[in-house]
Amino acid sequence: MSQNPAFDHSIPVLTEVFSDKADKPAAPARLDAAPLADQANADLETRAIDNWTEPQWNLLERRLSERILQQLQGRVDFVLEQRLRDSLEEILKAAIGGLAEEIRAGLHDTIEKIVVRAVAQEVSHLQTLKK
Repeated sequence: MSQNPAFDHSIPVLTEVFSDKADKPAAPARLDAAPLADQANADLETRAIDNWTEPQWNLLERRLSERILQQLQGRVDFVLEQRLRDSLEEILKAAIGGLAEEIRAGLHDTIEKIVVRAVAQEVSHLQTLKK
């Protein structure tokens, strides 16, 4: 487990959670420590079940819940932000494309009207000079 790059060292390992000194936090486990044998895990579990008081269990539950929520919220925030960015990027590209097309069409229309009017005025002016 200690070689896993996703391993969060802020979450206690069993040797930290189920230590003989339940009221004091255990020292952090070394990264290169070998995993405990199944029997040792069973012994730790049995001692915790037999010896821990209700407040100790409540404290463990609260700490684990806080750590899990903190990790989940960080991941949810990251995923949500990434998806929003991706969605907004697509929406903005489409909106800008549509807006640019509307502006282009409006400019074409306006320029055409201006040119037609200017040509009509010039022709009219030339015709009055001819008479």
